Amino acid sequence: MVVKKIIYKNVLIILGWFFVVLASFGILLPILPTIPFLLLALALFAKSSPRFHQMLLNNRWFGSILKQWDESKTVSRQIKYRASLLVLASFTISIALLYERIGLQLLLLTLAILLLIFIWRLKEHSTTA
Repeated sequence: MVVKKIIYKNVLIILGWFFVVLASFGILLPILPTIPFLLLALALFAKSSPRFHQMLLNNRWFGSILKQWDESKTVSRQIKYRASLLVLASFTISIALLYERIGLQLLLLTLAILLLIFIWRLKEHSTTA
């Protein structure tokens, strides 16, 4: 029984780091969403490693977003606007670079729309007390 718990914990940690790596690639590649991967990693670390969980919450760039999500399962409207702007900018550039490949352009357009829908369906943090 103890061995199963150790294996389970280690699998969650490995998966958590896998999603951190994917999130890192997502910073550079418009097709990979950064924050959703970090949220997955945060959830996995919450169940397996308090140290890694805290490390993500204390992250210089994403920590505040992850803390808000960890505490209330919400994001601010400002974060939604920023994320939408990044999606629009990066996908517009990608689509423009593929100017004679309509199939790939349509695929990227579909992915961008799905990402925007995902972003705007997230519950918003209310600022009223």
